[in-house]
Amino acid sequence: MSRVAKNPVAIPQGVEVMISDAEIAVKGPLGTLRQPLSGEVSVVREGDAVVCKAREGAENARAMSGTVRALVNNMVTGVTKGFERKLTLVGVGYRAQAQGDKLNLSLGFSHPVVHQMPEGVKVETPTQTEIVIRGSDKQKVGQVAAEVRAYRAPEPYKGKGVRYSDEVVVLKETKKK
Repeated sequence: MSRVAKNPVAIPQGVEVMISDAEIAVKGPLGTLRQPLSGEVSVVREGDAVVCKAREGAENARAMSGTVRALVNNMVTGVTKGFERKLTLVGVGYRAQAQGDKLNLSLGFSHPVVHQMPEGVKVETPTQTEIVIRGSDKQKVGQVAAEVRAYRAPEPYKGKGVRYSDEVVVLKETKKK
């Protein structure tokens, strides 16, 4: 058994977990998340905890048991607290504006960039150079943040572009005469 899968996932008050053969569904105050299950791992509810165990004879069962446990833990955290990712715009004239489920970006191109948010992901812009992406699904939040960052990734000479708020960009020295 993997070390990660040895720890059960605690289910807080107000969270419902429905386990079937094909998938697990977690319902909480921030929504419902579903995850398909592989046949290599058995997921069982024991009291107010969920335990993931590797099935005997399966090739990748030990590795998958830890993966499934981490996914279930992220689902429980997502429906109770949610996840967020903060982005910062660095550069003269770089601006962001949230309008409903769309994010309008001005990133130095000849045209504005409009990014449509998927279902279950919300975006806020506290200032013109800050973007906060929130949602209950950790994978979706991270994917949307990566897509927004990909429009103008930080360049290595001046550091201009869209970066994660905790990202450190190492600047290169410019060419000398």
